[in-house]
Amino acid sequence: MEPVTVDGGKGTVELDDGGFFHLVWKPGTELVPEDVHAAIRRINDLADGAEYPMLIDITNTRSITRQAKSVFSTKCAASRIALLGSDPVNRVIANFAMSRRTLPCPTRFFASHAEAMHWLLQTPSP
Repeated sequence: MEPVTVDGGKGTVELDDGGFFHLVWKPGTELVPEDVHAAIRRINDLADGAEYPMLIDITNTRSITRQAKSVFSTKCAASRIALLGSDPVNRVIANFAMSRRTLPCPTRFFASHAEAMHWLLQTPSP
């Protein structure tokens, strides 16, 4: 499927033929609660009741507000989430986002696309 723009226009999401969601935020994006809620709505609509692993590309993300961080505890159609970044700033953003005590699914940061995909697409243990 082709990428679909998230309401508000700050990112796109697609359900890849490989069976995973790919969410990409636009360059310079500062994520606020409305952005995260909009992405969750779009993902849930596309999933149509199913769950899929999700790759979130935060390479171009500038920052995440504290209020947006609180939305990350909301369950969506993701069975596991790999945050993909390219530098130490991305790692700081990911660590900030993942610092919730109760994330709704397994979530990890990766600097390598190949490692992120390997982890995402492995069969979860029971």
